[in-house]
Amino acid sequence: RMLTDKPSTSTDPHAAPIARNGTRPESEAVLAYFEGDFVPLRDAKVGIMTHSFLYGTAVFEGIRAYWNADQGQLFLLKAKEHYERILDSCKILMMDPKLTVQQLTDLTVELLRRNGYKEDAYIRATVYKSSEAIGVRLHNVECQTNILSIPFGDYISTDQGIRCGTVSWRRTGDLSIPSRAKIVGSYVNPAFSKTEAMLNGYDEAIVLTQEGNVSEGSAENLFMVRKGQIVTPGVDQDILEGITRAGLIQLAKQELGLDVVVRSISRSELYIADEVFLCGTGAQISPVTSIDQRAIGTGQIGPITAAISKAYFDAVRGRNPAYSAWVTPVY
Repeated sequence: RMLTDKPSTSTDPHAAPIARNGTRPESEAVLAYFEGDFVPLRDAKVGIMTHSFLYGTAVFEGIRAYWNADQGQLFLLKAKEHYERILDSCKILMMDPKLTVQQLTDLTVELLRRNGYKEDAYIRATVYKSSEAIGVRLHNVECQTNILSIPFGDYISTDQGIRCGTVSWRRTGDLSIPSRAKIVGSYVNPAFSKTEAMLNGYDEAIVLTQEGNVSEGSAENLFMVRKGQIVTPGVDQDILEGITRAGLIQLAKQELGLDVVVRSISRSELYIADEVFLCGTGAQISPVTSIDQRAIGTGQIGPITAAISKAYFDAVRGRNPAYSAWVTPVY
């Protein structure tokens, strides 16, 4: 889901090799969990007849781990929620990885320990149909699991406003490809949207439903602030049931004392919003300062966005004990 032009900014000489542009580190020292074993990342390969390669029949989760230099600790964020969701996605795609949420979490912690990161990292867990077979179907196809990790910075800007544009492509409807499952093949739809937006001079896309309501960014959930109220589209708008989205709703209530209203949003309502921000595991919290060449609010990062962003980063870096349940210490 994520590519970035920003390398990791760690200055630790013992940190793992930097993955630039979202690509694979080339060091043999970087390990991945691949089909039941820890192996060098460069050796974790599948054949070109693999069913998931041919047909996109795989599900995935992107998970972040945050380095806290003051505590000398790496915090794995919301592993339980991510692995509960990947198992739900597996059910939808008729796969049984034969691993529990706790086993997947333990494997991820062990992978991060072996790779020895002392910087922010991104984890990609994938369950995929591994049979080498021609034929479009979901049933009677074997599956395997892999987990990789790389150093990772921002996906899109979190400290400067981004420019968004609505695109002609529509969000894939749940009756076409289930929106609540993170299915690899479905991400061609966000790719069309992201590319259209960027080639038109924007930083990110805003994607509408078939009915013309706001759904989400190309790969991020969306929040709008209007008249002191935080608003976000619901699952009936073909959004991914975002884990970061759920966390921000919790923070808005507990840290800012604000209620979050879940309802449909029209495109023109975004133009007159006081604030808009995108969120997701990759995006984190990204303030939107213009949409379709129209300034949002003052055209600067708004106070509610700034406040919820600070609360979020305090929580994910283990600086707020009230949210210790969100994170799993790696070391």
